[in-house]
Amino acid sequence: MTRLNNPLDQHLTKVLYSKEVIQKRVAEIGEQITEDYKNRELVLVGILRGAAIFMCDLSRQIAVPHSWDMCGASSYHGGTATTGHVQITKDVEVNLRNKEVIVVEDIYDSGRTLRAICDLLRVHQPASIEVCALLYKEKAQRASEVAIKYVGFEIADEFVVGYGLDYNEYYRNLDCIGVLDPKIYS
Repeated sequence: MTRLNNPLDQHLTKVLYSKEVIQKRVAEIGEQITEDYKNRELVLVGILRGAAIFMCDLSRQIAVPHSWDMCGASSYHGGTATTGHVQITKDVEVNLRNKEVIVVEDIYDSGRTLRAICDLLRVHQPASIEVCALLYKEKAQRASEVAIKYVGFEIADEFVVGYGLDYNEYYRNLDCIGVLDPKIYS
């Protein structure tokens, strides 16, 4: 299959992970989740909007029956750094009581959004909550530490876009993950 040329590709200083590398890693995570959740009632909860593409691909790689929903939270509000304030924009609609929940996140950065979502989901009384993050950003210090059970890739503290991750709502449709040229947002 030929890759479509996307003019947004030109805004990347480098590609960290190609479509093929991402898909291979998503399949590996799906296999591990399948093994870990045999004979358990599993629900995936993706965090809008960044995790949507990752969650859809991951769901197709999990070979145990499961349901999923999305919840919404935002702490970037159009910038490249978290504002420090997390706004919950959507709660889950599926029943989580006594079910095994995996929160699917695009990037573990400051930890604020993930902490707020996990706190929100505990109100629904699931049997357990684990986290699957596509990207784990290396940071000296986080605002909130959250245990991440499944990690796709560890990355340096750079601003990345693609495969669901955005800057000002653009770049989500790139099939790779790359570092955004600082000239775009400076």
